[in-house]
Formats: sequence, structure tokens, C-alpha cells
Amino acid sequence: MSKKVLIICYYWPPAGGPGVQRWLKFAKYLPNFDIEPIVYTPENPNYPIVDSSMIAEVADSVTVLKHPIKEPYRFASMLSRKQTKTISAGIVPKTTKQSFVQRLLLYIRGNFFIPDARVGWVKPSVRFLGDYIKEHDIRTVITTGPPHSMHLIGLELKAKITKEDPKRKLHWITDFRDPWTTIGYHDKLKMTAKTKRKHKHLERSVLETADQVIVTSPTTKKEFASITTKPITLITNGFDTIHTEEVTVDTNFTVSHIGSLLSDRNPIVLWRVLAKLVKEDDQFKKFFELKLVGKVSQEVIDAIKDHGLEKHLTLVGYVSHKEAIILQRQAAILLLIEIDAEITKGIIPGKVFEYVATKRPILGIGPTGADVANIITSPNSGYYVDYTQEIALEKILSTLFEDYSSSGMITSRGDMVSKYHRKELTKTLATLIHSL
Repeated sequence: MSKKVLIICYYWPPAGGPGVQRWLKFAKYLPNFDIEPIVYTPENPNYPIVDSSMIAEVADSVTVLKHPIKEPYRFASMLSRKQTKTISAGIVPKTTKQSFVQRLLLYIRGNFFIPDARVGWVKPSVRFLGDYIKEHDIRTVITTGPPHSMHLIGLELKAKITKEDPKRKLHWITDFRDPWTTIGYHDKLKMTAKTKRKHKHLERSVLETADQVIVTSPTTKKEFASITTKPITLITNGFDTIHTEEVTVDTNFTVSHIGSLLSDRNPIVLWRVLAKLVKEDDQFKKFFELKLVGKVSQEVIDAIKDHGLEKHLTLVGYVSHKEAIILQRQAAILLLIEIDAEITKGIIPGKVFEYVATKRPILGIGPTGADVANIITSPNSGYYVDYTQEIALEKILSTLFEDYSSSGMITSRGDMVSKYHRKELTKTLATLIHSL
């Protein structure tokens, strides 16, 4: 008989963006390993990005439970709909360019909604799921965040079930797609010292109460190991097999970035090197195209224009996941940009695994010692530089353009790609679930 597992997540189709992919794919493949996934998600969520095409990817074998949620973004949007949607999507302007309304929204978000704006869904969910768990004899619950309020549902459910029936064992697994208190945007939310202490307390409570902890990067595993003695398993994100029509590679030397480019993810060193190559190499100038797919902050666009690259810039905007895969396969070079900060070393964007699967060269730029550098370079999928390596960056781009000029298409070796396939990763997850 299959083992039932209740998965509590906020992001689920029709949500767009990378946050939905991880558990959508785990739920797809878990039945292959004798596990029945039951997904619990909001009935009326306020997703900053919607991709209706994702609904078709929900496997028929997945049971989906929905329960209403009240979110403050609905009320805040009456004050400033555009700014609320921008902030909820993660695009936070630099402090010097924030309006009064933006500063107010960030302060309210940071100090009145702890750990996040979905915290109001915790109590109703615990009441609803407490009965469901008993009626359907569910013994394993998984929570995935961000938003980290999903973990508070798991925390309270475990306490509730244990109190009502001390003999009944509820196994709880927490999955951290991103860190909690060291996540990149926390320092922008204008938190008070009291708020920061509360986040630390909640983080520790979750990590010490859960039976198993899952993380997506070695750095986060090391960070959490200093907080809890509970078992921590590393399961990265990955890629799935997606069938598309035959793709024709761009005739231009297209350097493409797929995904959001936030205000702090603005690689001035890259714009400077590209501007230099455009100025000094007529052939590079003729064929070079910078293609940005997804939400891009105005500060990034302004920086690109300031370096004289406006004529080479193509802003595609948000596209469906399937369209994003096609654009990845069409590109000559795939860009991966991370914020140059200590706290981002443990961030491994989900798209890097899809990048690897395309076997197009990847050019990564981020902090020194980042976990993602090993993903890019160890399977011979591309190059990684930090923000100080301007000369190396210029050399890499020149070499890649020379290769493109001679063959018209560049491919990477992409060794060990199969270990990042979603089915292989689900096998690791299933082994963990069955061990409980």
C-alpha cells in the first residue's frame, strides 16, 4: 500500500516562477516510489506571477486540497497596487530611490507580518488539516518555504496531533528552498531588533522540532547544522524532461538571462565588459544581443542604457515555463547572475539545472566561493567569475564569441546531467520519507 504524504506549500499552479517547480515535480514522481502525494495549497492566493500553462503539469495522481487564505497584499494594493505587486514579486528598489509609500509598505511587511505576509493562513490551516490528518490516517507531513509561514503550520500541527493523541506519531519534514533569517531580502524589510529576534526564535523552533530537514545547498546545510542536531539532507533543485518543437538557435550571439533581475542583481562589471567589446570589436557589435527574459528592475535597465548597450537589449518580459525552455535552447550563452554578498553564497537558483540540461555554455557571475559555481563548472557546463574578475570575464566572452563565429553554435559537455533530473532527486526524497 502506498504511503500517504501531506505536502503543505503556498506556490502551486497557476503560480509562475521558480518557486512552484520543485514540489510540482516531486509530486509528479513520488507515486513511482510508492508514495501518494496530497498537496495542500491556498484556494485564492495572491501570486505575483501567474502562469496558467502550469496547471496542465499537475499529475492526475496528485490529490490537491485547497483552503481560503486572507492576504494583506489585497488591502495594501488599494493604497498602491503597482508598488505592492512589485515588492511582493521581490523587486525592492534601493533605499535611496524608495518612495514614502514603498518605505511604509516594507516596514509594515517586515514588522507586522512575521515571518511573512501569509502568516494569517497558519491558524485556519491547522484547524482544517488537523481533522483531515486524523480522518485519512496521514503519518507524514512536509512543509516547504518560503514563505516560511508554511513551516509554522507544520510546527503547530505536530504539537496539536501530539497533544490530542500522545501515542500517535506525526513525522514532519521541513524543506527550505531558501534560507530563513539569512535570505537576501531580509535586510531590506526595515525590521526592528525585536522582529529579528522573533525570526531567529521561530527558525530555531522549526529546526529543532522537525524530524528531518531538507535544504537545497551545502552552505544552508552548514548554517542549519550550527542551529540544530536534527538530520539535514541536501536535495538540490533540478530539471525535468520537457518536449518542445525543434529549436533553431539564434543567428545572433545571444547572451540570455532567464528570470528576474532585481535591483541588487545588477552586474555593472558585465555591462562594462560588454560595452568595451562592442566598442572595440565590430563583429561583436554586429552580432551581439542581450536578451533579458522575466521581470527586470528599472535600475538594471538604466545601467545597461548608461553603458551604451540599449540598441543591443531585448526585453522579453515574463513568459510561460515552456517558452522559457525554448528561449534557453535558442541562446548562444546563458547568464546566471547572483547578488555579490556573503548571504547569497548558498543560493542555487533552480534555473541553473535547466541551463545545464540545455548544454549551452553558462556564464555565472556572483560572490566568491558560491555553491552555484560548483554546479556550473564541475559538469563542464560553463564558467564562473566573481565581481572582481573583470579581465577574466572579458577573456571568457571573447573566447565564446570566437567559438560562435567559427561554428555558429556553442555546446558544453554537460557531464553528469542525469543526477539533476527531477526523477532522480525524487528517489532521494522517497528514500528519506520511507525511512521515517
